[in-house]
Amino acid sequence: MNASVRAIAVVVAVTCLLLLGDRLHSRAIESMDDFIASEMPKAGAPGLAYAVVDGGSIVSGERGEIVLGSGRAITPDTPFVVGSIAKSFTALAVMQLVEAGKVELDSPVSEYLEMFANGPARTVTIRQLLSHTSGYSTLQGNDNLVEPSSSADGLGRQVYRIAQWAPAHDPGTRWEYSNANYYVLGALIERVSGRDYAGYIQAEILEPIGMAHSFVADGESHDSIAVGHTPWFGMKRPVKQTATHRMSAPVGGIIASAGDMARYLAMMMNGEDDIISAASKAEMMRPASDVSPFYGFGWYVDTDRGTVSHTGLTPGVETLAIMVPAERKGAVVLVNSGSGMGFGESTDLFNGIAAKALGLDFVEAGAAGRWSRQALFLTFALLPVLFGISMVQSWRLRTGLRAKSGLFGAFSLWFPLVMTLALAWTCVFLIPQLFGVSIGTLQLFSPDLALVLMASALTGVTWAVFRLGLFYGGKSASG
Repeated sequence: MNASVRAIAVVVAVTCLLLLGDRLHSRAIESMDDFIASEMPKAGAPGLAYAVVDGGSIVSGERGEIVLGSGRAITPDTPFVVGSIAKSFTALAVMQLVEAGKVELDSPVSEYLEMFANGPARTVTIRQLLSHTSGYSTLQGNDNLVEPSSSADGLGRQVYRIAQWAPAHDPGTRWEYSNANYYVLGALIERVSGRDYAGYIQAEILEPIGMAHSFVADGESHDSIAVGHTPWFGMKRPVKQTATHRMSAPVGGIIASAGDMARYLAMMMNGEDDIISAASKAEMMRPASDVSPFYGFGWYVDTDRGTVSHTGLTPGVETLAIMVPAERKGAVVLVNSGSGMGFGESTDLFNGIAAKALGLDFVEAGAAGRWSRQALFLTFALLPVLFGISMVQSWRLRTGLRAKSGLFGAFSLWFPLVMTLALAWTCVFLIPQLFGVSIGTLQLFSPDLALVLMASALTGVTWAVFRLGLFYGGKSASG
């Protein structure tokens, strides 16, 4: 009787714990949904999907529209372009080839791709490419984002161009994130496997994991994909070009649903030998070297917090995948909206969802920093107006302008041209390079910011030249 009572008590206790766990889990999801409902309008995001991995269980959710105002709801199966999270897929494929004995991590890339044999990057190793320590710079990696090729040989042609470049830094001496590394690794996978990148990833990674609602960029448009929305003066508007970029597939061209990405994270954390060994998974998710203390192979590594993560950014889409491998917990957040410059930023939305999913500390982005970015944006937005007003004033006061003479007069006439040329250089070259891109690429991701920068550059120089024209034109007429 006592044994029976104890058995019943154990069953009741376990049942209560399970019910309590379900209730706590349900409350956590409700809390996350409340948070999303509060933060999405601040970010100006048309839609998002998320998934949470906890051990062997996966919970997902979605909200909003595929295209703003379309009425087409995002579903659990809606795929998003995951951006640079795709680099982890490329790294995973390379590790499969390493385990197959077809690639050596510390061998130079020139052993596998003959186009590097006599080039300036012939000593760069596979490990250095995987960990962004090859010496290629961020700017070099973003070289061809404006017109990415969708042709079958686009990746090969891009890598041939890269093979001619001298790395910005000596290989193995400095960490700098660069898409160039993963273009080269994509070509490596094709060369060693004898298959095109998309075919390899589909057969060796997506299908074995069961990522049924995911595929690799093929250069085509797909109605099922969540359409990106870029910032436009406090609002968001859908991107016009929706074709996937085949050439950029190894860098950022995996298209996946939130649930499928959760399956991918669960595989990375399961500690099992499956599509690659548990040892190789662990190697991918730890610092690659002393030169790369916070990046492994395709993943950022935060040893203090115990997290492994990667973000993704494509025009109008931002993504986040984050794991706590020791706890087998992970989260993925996919948003079809790009952050503006201080307006409609998604940082709090991403970090808040991740924090709630993984039990991490969440520190809301400071209002002071956001206001400073807003002020900077508004300054550049107002400059063209001020230069336009100044041109009108120059015309009205042209008589006094034409009366300038002597050294001081010449200085007051020509100094504005020097200053506005410096402003134009800052707007068109320096500021975009701070983001690691050209002004053309910036236009893809932040069209409103690119527009105000170009308008400030153009109207500033125009105003200075206009003043000089009024002065010398008036002198010629009076002469």
